[in-house]
Amino acid sequence: MIRFTRFLCAAYAVLFAAPLSLFSEYAKPDPAKAFPDFKVYDSAGRPWRTAREDWAGAKKRVAEDPSWKEWLEKQRAEVDHWMSKPRDRVEWAAGWSHDGVSPKDASRLIWTEEVPREDVQFFHSASDPQVPITPKTFAWWVVSTRGRNFSMIGNAARLYRLSGDKKYADWAAGQIDFYADNFLKWAPARDGARLFWQTLTEASNLVTLTEAVRNLGSSVAPDRLNRWRDELFFPEVKVLNNSYQNIHNIACWQRAAAAQVALLFRDDAMWKEALDGPHGVRAQIREGVTSDYLWHEQSFGYNGFVVRALSTLFETAGIYGRAEELDYEMTVAENLLLSTTYYRFPNGQLPNPADSGGIGKVPTAQALGAYYRVFPTTPGLTAAADAHTWDTLLDPPPPSPRPVGPLPPVVSRSLETTRMAILKHDPWQVFFHYGQLTRSHTESEALNYSAAFGTTDITHDPGTVGYGSPLHRGYHTRGLGHNVVLVDGEGEDLGAFTERREWVVEQPNLNSPLRGELLGFSSDPARVSAAQPYYRRNAKAKRTLKIDGQRLTDVASVETTDGQTHRLGLALHLQGAVKLPDTFVRDENFAEKRPEPFQYWRDARKAAFHDRVEFDVNYGQVVMHIVIACPGDLTVWHASSPDVPPKRRESLYVETTGKAATFTTTFTPAE
Repeated sequence: MIRFTRFLCAAYAVLFAAPLSLFSEYAKPDPAKAFPDFKVYDSAGRPWRTAREDWAGAKKRVAEDPSWKEWLEKQRAEVDHWMSKPRDRVEWAAGWSHDGVSPKDASRLIWTEEVPREDVQFFHSASDPQVPITPKTFAWWVVSTRGRNFSMIGNAARLYRLSGDKKYADWAAGQIDFYADNFLKWAPARDGARLFWQTLTEASNLVTLTEAVRNLGSSVAPDRLNRWRDELFFPEVKVLNNSYQNIHNIACWQRAAAAQVALLFRDDAMWKEALDGPHGVRAQIREGVTSDYLWHEQSFGYNGFVVRALSTLFETAGIYGRAEELDYEMTVAENLLLSTTYYRFPNGQLPNPADSGGIGKVPTAQALGAYYRVFPTTPGLTAAADAHTWDTLLDPPPPSPRPVGPLPPVVSRSLETTRMAILKHDPWQVFFHYGQLTRSHTESEALNYSAAFGTTDITHDPGTVGYGSPLHRGYHTRGLGHNVVLVDGEGEDLGAFTERREWVVEQPNLNSPLRGELLGFSSDPARVSAAQPYYRRNAKAKRTLKIDGQRLTDVASVETTDGQTHRLGLALHLQGAVKLPDTFVRDENFAEKRPEPFQYWRDARKAAFHDRVEFDVNYGQVVMHIVIACPGDLTVWHASSPDVPPKRRESLYVETTGKAATFTTTFTPAE
């Protein structure tokens, strides 16, 4: 008995001394068999392939095939033009890509090669013809220009290896000299980045430089190569390894870049650290990919972003003969690429939780084709067969073993490990986002939903804008920008991630205070219910969504816990035109004494109701009759609100006062 007690004590000591991130691993049994519809398996049952490079075959193709000859001439012309004058300067400090937005409507600025203030006096976007040149927008131009310079270094090195024309090797090597000579002259920016403003951009461009040096090969003298290693590549890896020691999309880029530097310089210790370190590639896959094969930061856009990062490593590992070492990681990463197809709306749009910019679309054949070198799929191989790129020149895609099949059907799913759910019952489809796993890229949108009626977009989440725009923190990440309940004008309180420390762990996913509680899920009848006990410091919330034939019903409730009376509201965003009753009058004071997001609604009109309000909303192909019920006196506002820039949409805000409120909304197609 004494020995058993000692054993238990020792076991508990080990258990509680272990890193808490050990408990955040997501089960992913037999990942090779997940999402099989488009996968192409090899004779060993693996869904991935080893990337190759065939330079001899490439030289033959560009010499004998007219289409490849034409493509090569375009590549030469583009690089020759870029090489025709200096493109970078030591005195230029790079900024943030997210600062390239119009102050008028947050639309993205369009990069051109003209030097600001020297060749042009304004920037422009698709909807804003004259955007002032400011220190932030100039720094955005610098990061865009420097990134293009790195891309041209990569292309010049390829042209040298393909053609043997030394002018390309000399120019590419001279550019790398420039960055190695001046690396320490740029002041450290975010997390120690120097060439760029943040280590994400540093990592992605280091991947490009690493491939360029490999292609320059023996044209680089050993002492020059050693200088690049000691003054640029290894210092860059040190910068990357000193930041993002967590499970994060940026960390995937950093570890992938470090692993490729390790392969280039044959550094086994660096390779092992990049793969097997506490937050290396293997940990990113174990702890960052949920059992639903979605990235734990929840933005569907980050699925593709993480795949882009890791695929650069998978391709390079294949070329160095190391692909077998990454078997499991490649198998899981392909599921990240394919999973969103199974969660799409009928019009091809993807659900849009977290802070992605704009609304994603289901991966196209061309998008899948970009990854054929490691993730062969029937659509991807078919698309790549007709593509002329450096990839298809060097690593010709094998023929697809079978015709491309139809997209797999979407069905109701409880994505419990990612805190989401999908209800599918024709003609309705609903996406429900009821909780978060990590603070990173989170918006105040717990219990938000999007819905489609057939191919008609009824209501969607527009994501966010460039992070440099006031609309990012001031609106799109806040409660009013989502279909959620509000307490005194605010939605979910993200402070719970840091203030409720008893709920926070090293990787705050399985124990996140805002992960919510799934109260029930059923595919038939189509119904889901979830709660947020810590919705705000002084409030809890709950929502139930159900589909009954042609009708969608939403029951959203909020209850305050401080004993005080509050303004309790519901925001509802619509992609159609609302037919307002004549009782609505203009409200010039809509945003007065309210949180910042209310300032971004325009042309507000309001009316008073009791117990319920109803509208017809014209979506073109369908007219939807919407009824919002809540016992007691209600004030309802209608306004124009920000959508995906520069678009706007019609939105409703319903408000009552009290300590608790339940809003029941029904959507029924009008006869």
